[in-house]
Amino acid sequence: MLTIQQIKENPDRVVEKLAIKGFDGREAIDKVLELDNKRRELQLNNDNQAAELNKKAAEIGALMKAGKREEAEAAKATVAGIKESQRVIADQLADTERAIRDLLLTVPNLPCDMVPAGRTAEDNVVEKTGGPMPDLPADALPHWDLARKYNLIDFDLGVKITGAGFPVYIGKGARLQRALIQFFLDRAGAAGYLEIQPPYVVNEASGYGTGQLPDKEGQMYHCQLDNLYLIPTAEVPVTNLYRDVILNDSQLPIKNCAYSACFRREAGSYGKDVRGLNRLHQFDKVEIVRIEKPENSYAALEEMKDHVQSLLDELGLPWHILRLCGGDMSFTSAITFDFEVFSAAQKRWLEVSSVSNFETYQANRLKCRYRGEDKKTRLCHTLNGSALALPRIMAALLENNQTPEGIVVPECLRRYTGFDIID
Repeated sequence: MLTIQQIKENPDRVVEKLAIKGFDGREAIDKVLELDNKRRELQLNNDNQAAELNKKAAEIGALMKAGKREEAEAAKATVAGIKESQRVIADQLADTERAIRDLLLTVPNLPCDMVPAGRTAEDNVVEKTGGPMPDLPADALPHWDLARKYNLIDFDLGVKITGAGFPVYIGKGARLQRALIQFFLDRAGAAGYLEIQPPYVVNEASGYGTGQLPDKEGQMYHCQLDNLYLIPTAEVPVTNLYRDVILNDSQLPIKNCAYSACFRREAGSYGKDVRGLNRLHQFDKVEIVRIEKPENSYAALEEMKDHVQSLLDELGLPWHILRLCGGDMSFTSAITFDFEVFSAAQKRWLEVSSVSNFETYQANRLKCRYRGEDKKTRLCHTLNGSALALPRIMAALLENNQTPEGIVVPECLRRYTGFDIID
């Protein structure tokens, strides 16, 4: 959530920045400023009323001490009127503050200066490429056929049990899935991330804290009876560990990682791009989350990108990094880098990670602050990234490593799988 101070410093620049995300913010920003002026007037009136009450209380005390009971009673009647007026002002102030917050919740984060202009994924910038491109024959099989051939994943059983988008992993497929999870967690631990095992459901406050609400209700599974949401990513519960927390300067940076199942309705998804593992309603992911001082957050972002790149290099997958344009970014992000791997049999790039800096946007919602050496409290910067999401990694590994003898398991996973080829 944007801060009032951000908006007041240069409202025209805020509107210009929001336009990069395709958001027409003029009306909302003008209304926020109007409401903030009203809030400050009400606060001043409330403070004046409080001062008047203190003054009258002192007068009443003096009158009572002097034995002037009639004058004291008259002053008490005046106090009752001031208290009623103060109550009305306090209600108006609370309503105005609520209106400001409700309006700010509908305004996306500002893109940072490195974000390119553009409206769609076609306008994203390829920043870096790496990894060996596989040389497969023209009749190479896509992963859904390989999954069936080697009895690794059963998509039909998932439909029977639950519905489309909920695959069942079998035998070596299940073991390869588990190997990837452990590999990602071990690498995150070696990079200094503290492992967290979070709940898979969160309350409404957590959804608002990280910005899934009110933006993504249609993509989240909602348990209406308890008003709880299945998590779309471990970012939500892990970042919310620091909601309403004031950290000490010495506690930063905070580096957490978490494995979780993730649940997304993916409403409106259809066609060839959702076949097999390409787009699921339930999938596994290892997430990395950082809480940083503002001056350190962009260095932390580069470290996170390097970490994700190192995982893809160890897996031997061809990858590229996209710097997302304003129109393709999330509601809450200040900047996002997407990692994609090349799926050789499908001959297309598959997104496997997004690494983002949210600057103070989430922290302002969360009230996640730190106390500096000067004892002043400031908003933290929050960052997170997928390290990594499993389905498309699994798809690319199966397709890119297929041979006439079977599917070769990358060297870095063999200690976890216990086998080096799927045959």
